[in-house]
Amino acid sequence: MPQNHNHISKVSIGTLLVTLGIIYGDIGTSPLYVMKAIMGRETIKEEIVLGAISCVFWTLTLQTTVKYVFLTLKADNNGEGGIFSLFTLVKKLKKPWLIVPAIIGGSALLADGIITPPISISSAVEGLKIYQPNLSTIPIVIGILCGIFFIQQFGTKTIGKFFGPMMMVWFLMLGILGFSHLIDNLSVLKALNPYYAFHLLSIHAEGYFVLGFVFLCTTGAEALYSDLGHCGIKNIRISWVFVKTMLVLSYFGQGALLIEHTGQTLIDLSPNSNQPANPFYLVMPEWFLPFGIGIATMAAVIASQALISGSFTLINEAIRLNLWPKIRVKFPTNIRGQLYIPSTNFLLFIGCVFVVLHFKESGNMEAAYGLAITLCMISTTILLGYFMVLKRVHILVIIPIVLIYLTIEISFFVSNIQKFSHGGYVTVLIAGILASVMTINYLGKKIRRGYTDLVDITDYEQILDDLSQDQTMPKYATNLVYLTNSFYPGKVEYKAMYSIINRRPKRADNYWFVHVNVIDEPYKLAYKVLKYGPNKNILRIDFYLGFRNEQRINVLMKQVVNELMKSGEIDIISRYASLSEKKMIGDFEYVLIEKELSYDNDLPMKEKIILDLYDFLKKISLSEEKAFGLDSSAVKIERFPLIINPIEDLPLQRIKD
Repeated sequence: MPQNHNHISKVSIGTLLVTLGIIYGDIGTSPLYVMKAIMGRETIKEEIVLGAISCVFWTLTLQTTVKYVFLTLKADNNGEGGIFSLFTLVKKLKKPWLIVPAIIGGSALLADGIITPPISISSAVEGLKIYQPNLSTIPIVIGILCGIFFIQQFGTKTIGKFFGPMMMVWFLMLGILGFSHLIDNLSVLKALNPYYAFHLLSIHAEGYFVLGFVFLCTTGAEALYSDLGHCGIKNIRISWVFVKTMLVLSYFGQGALLIEHTGQTLIDLSPNSNQPANPFYLVMPEWFLPFGIGIATMAAVIASQALISGSFTLINEAIRLNLWPKIRVKFPTNIRGQLYIPSTNFLLFIGCVFVVLHFKESGNMEAAYGLAITLCMISTTILLGYFMVLKRVHILVIIPIVLIYLTIEISFFVSNIQKFSHGGYVTVLIAGILASVMTINYLGKKIRRGYTDLVDITDYEQILDDLSQDQTMPKYATNLVYLTNSFYPGKVEYKAMYSIINRRPKRADNYWFVHVNVIDEPYKLAYKVLKYGPNKNILRIDFYLGFRNEQRINVLMKQVVNELMKSGEIDIISRYASLSEKKMIGDFEYVLIEKELSYDNDLPMKEKIILDLYDFLKKISLSEEKAFGLDSSAVKIERFPLIINPIEDLPLQRIKD
C-alpha cells in the first residue's frame, strides 16, 4: 500500500532531534578538519584567517542555505530527495541526455561515501596524539570502521535512537567552545563582510588554493538533500537554523584563536608533535580534551553511519532505475526506508580501509576530499535548472540562479583540481568506476530493448486457448507465469510465445504475463489486469511500483490472485479431478527467459563491447528469480539466443556426387 508521508511533515522536539541525528552527520563534523586543512603548515596571517572564515561563512550561506535548504529541498519527489529522485522528476521533459548528470552526480556522491568515514573518524581519533604523539591511529580507525560496517546487517533501529541526542551534544559543544573564544576577539566578526573573502581570492596567491579546502565545509549538503525523505523539509529547515549557528560559532571561534597566534604555524602550536595542531582541539580547555575527543569520535561514527545508509539508498534507487545491476537488498528492521545491501556494505568497507591505509592520516585525506563531490553539485545544479523549467518558473529567474551556482561550483571544482595528484585521483577513480558500471548497465539495457521483438497477445489468443484444452499434451502447470519486459499493454516478447508454443509446447490452464513498471512516485503500489482469449484465461498483469519499493513479485502475485478469485474473475482451482473436488489451488510455475548474446551476430564494435560488458555484469549480479523475490523451486530458467544483426548467408556450396 502507498506510504504515508504525513509523519515526516510534522514538527516537534522529537522530529527535530531525529533530524539532527540523521541529516547533519557529514556537514556537522566538518569543523573537525576544515580550518586545519586551510592553514596547513603555513604561517598564520590575520588577513588569511579572516578571508578563509569569510569564505566558509558565505559558502555555508550561499551553497548550503540558499541552494540546498531553500531551493533544492523544494524539488522533492513525493517527499523523497536526492539526485536520482530529482532525475526521475525531470525525466518528464523527455531529454535523454539528462541521464549524464544523474550518473555523474550519483557516482560522485557514492565516492564521497567512501572518503567521509575515514577522514571524519581519523580527524577525531587523532586528538589522542595530544597525549601520545607517536601513537599510530590507523589500527584504532580501522577497528572503529569494522564495528560500524559489522552492525549494518542488524539495522540501526536501537542505536539510531541515540544519534539525535548525541548530535545535539555535539552541536552544543561546537557552539559553546566557539563562542568562548569569539568573545575574546570580537574583531573576527569582520569576516561576515564578504569583502574579506573577495580580498583573499583576488589578491593573495594562496586564495584560490584555500578555496579548495573551504569547500570541505559544505560537502555534506548533497547528503542533506538525499536524506530529505527521512525527516521532511520543515524539520530540516528549522533544525538548520540551529545547526548553522553552531557551525558558524565553531569556525569563528577557531578563527579568533588563530588570529591570537599570528606569525606562528600550527606546528608551533603542537607541543608534542611535528605535525600541525588541529584548531578544533586547540579551542578546548585542557581538562575538557578527553571528553571532547570522545564526543568528536561519536559524532564521526554517526556521520559515517549516515553516509553508509545514504549509499544503500542511492544504490537501491539506481537498481530500480536500471542504472545498477540487480543485487541483494535486505530490510533488517521495520523502519521505513531502512535497508541493507551486503555487497555494497562490503565494497564500502574495503574502500574505507584502503583510504585509511593509503593516506594514513586525515591531513593527507584532505587532499582527496571534495574533488568528486563538486561534480555532484554541478550535476544537481543542471538538473535543478530543468526542474524549474518543469515547474514553469520564469526563464529570467532560472538563468541567473543556474549561472550563479555553476560559477560558484565550477570555481570550487577548478580549485580542487590541484588536489588531483595529491590524492584527489582516488575519489575521481572510484567515481569513474561507478559511473562506468551505471553507463554500461543503462546502455546495455537500452540496446537490448531496442532489438527486442514484440508480438500482440491477441494474435496468439486462439492458439493458446487450443493448447490449454489439448488433452493429448501433458499439462506443464495449472498456472504458467512469464515475466515480460514489454512496456506496451497487449504486447509481449516473441521469445515468450516461442517458449510456450515452439520450444517445448507448455499446456496450462491459465497463462500469465507479468510486467513491472518502476514509476517516479517512490512508494506507489498498484496493478492493472488485462484479460484475453475466449475463456479469459490469458492475463497480463502490470505492476506499478515506486522506485523505492522492493520488487517482491511472489508476494504481490498472491495478493492479485486472491483479489481476482474473490471477484470471480479467475478460477485457479486445480483441474485434476482428485484435487478439483477438494478445491485445491493449482500450482504456479514461473518461467524466466535469459537472453544470451548469440555468436551469430554482426554488431558494430561499440555495441558489441557494451553488450559483452553488460553480460559480464549480469553474470556477477543477482539472478532474476532472486531479484524478483521468486521461490526458486517454482522457477524454470530458459536461455534464448539474442540475435540482433545476423551474419549474412555464407557462400556455402553443395557438392553433388
